[in-house]
Amino acid sequence: QVLLTESGGGLVQAGGSLRLSCAASGRTFSTYPMGWFRQAPGKEREFVAAISWRDIRRSYADSVKGRFTISRDNAKNTVSLQMNSLKPEDTAVYYCAVDVRREYYIGDYYTPSQFDYWGQGTQVTVSS
Repeated sequence: QVLLTESGGGLVQAGGSLRLSCAASGRTFSTYPMGWFRQAPGKEREFVAAISWRDIRRSYADSVKGRFTISRDNAKNTVSLQMNSLKPEDTAVYYCAVDVRREYYIGDYYTPSQFDYWGQGTQVTVSS
């Protein structure tokens, strides 16, 4: 059984930082893209960042470029999201996900429908 477990969410003031982590179990994902999405109340789930296998390419939504950094550790089967200079509009539930349909994919096109495995989500709240 595949399980993705996020951690690291919480409440932070604007300008602060948080680091989200996601641990995968049940199978290894070293050759597949892994990503982070978020969903704010009343809004659709949106792409935040993704990382290709072997960390060859990292992709970011325009809204987080220069502030967020995605990374992965294939030996530990984990993916992380370092979030700096947080803004109130970053408030959302953050989900990690794995795309097992595009092994060895290196590109910038990521949508929620392409990801098959999802974590339960972790709340990030940024106060002004």
